[in-house]
Amino acid sequence: MHFKLIIALVEDKISDDVLDAAREAGATGSTVLNQVRGEGIQAAKTFLGLSLDTQRDMLMFLVEEHMSRDILECIANIGKFEEHPGSGIAFQLDVEDAVGVNRQVNKLTEAVEDKI
Repeated sequence: MHFKLIIALVEDKISDDVLDAAREAGATGSTVLNQVRGEGIQAAKTFLGLSLDTQRDMLMFLVEEHMSRDILECIANIGKFEEHPGSGIAFQLDVEDAVGVNRQVNKLTEAVEDKI
């Protein structure tokens, strides 16, 4: 089985919605890193050295490659990344190898059989 790593950087207020949507689309788990910071085209605004940006979370999903695009699109739709610039970004990376995922493999095998 081959995997992709989906990384989504989202405003913390929509993290739970994105996590729920990814799970509904087939993600079997996630890792969440709180209070990450992103920089876009324009520099972040500050007031007396304090950032005025909203807090962001980094959500990481190790997903089966045949399900990855559906999950990625679901995340983008919930986050409204294309409609609201600066609301977030998500991308996927190839994973060469992974260990500790036997439980997920057993569950994913049934779900992916239809897509192969």
